[in-house]
Amino acid sequence: MTLNQTENDPPISELVKLAAGGDRDAFAAVVDAQYDYIFRIAFKWLGDKSDAEDVTQNVVIKLAKSIQQFDGRSQFSSWLYRIALNAVRDHQRASNRQGRNVVALSLVSPTSAPSNQEDDVTMNEVWSAVRQLPEKQRDAVLMVYGEDMSHADCATIMGCKESTVSWYVHEAKKSLKGLL
Repeated sequence: MTLNQTENDPPISELVKLAAGGDRDAFAAVVDAQYDYIFRIAFKWLGDKSDAEDVTQNVVIKLAKSIQQFDGRSQFSSWLYRIALNAVRDHQRASNRQGRNVVALSLVSPTSAPSNQEDDVTMNEVWSAVRQLPEKQRDAVLMVYGEDMSHADCATIMGCKESTVSWYVHEAKKSLKGLL
């Protein structure tokens, strides 16, 4: 059950099936149930509320165009995460082409404030170093440590084997030791 869902609402999997079949009310319910999830993903990657809102809107539009393609082989949340991640990357590429300085991987969520200023500085240093990692290592670190995903879930989203995710995380840790 998602944050916006009540016990009487159909499960998200049922709503997704209905939405894929063209049921507009079911699609609206899916968007309502998943909107905060999409926004949280975009905000963690972009670190800017306005950019995250733009990306979230783009994801909703992409979702409307592609929900019929969801085949149920993976969890809907994993499939949706991949769509959101691709939208974030598209936004970052567009922003970089426009010469904007995009802050990626701002991983301190608005609800989890550090206990003191020293922790805040340390967290910023760590994630600043993470930003310097190669893309796949950065993705793995964000999902495993920033999103608290299992290596298996991360592998599903990244489209690789679980052992590959473990290798990316291992290589990232080695690189981070040198950067920090």
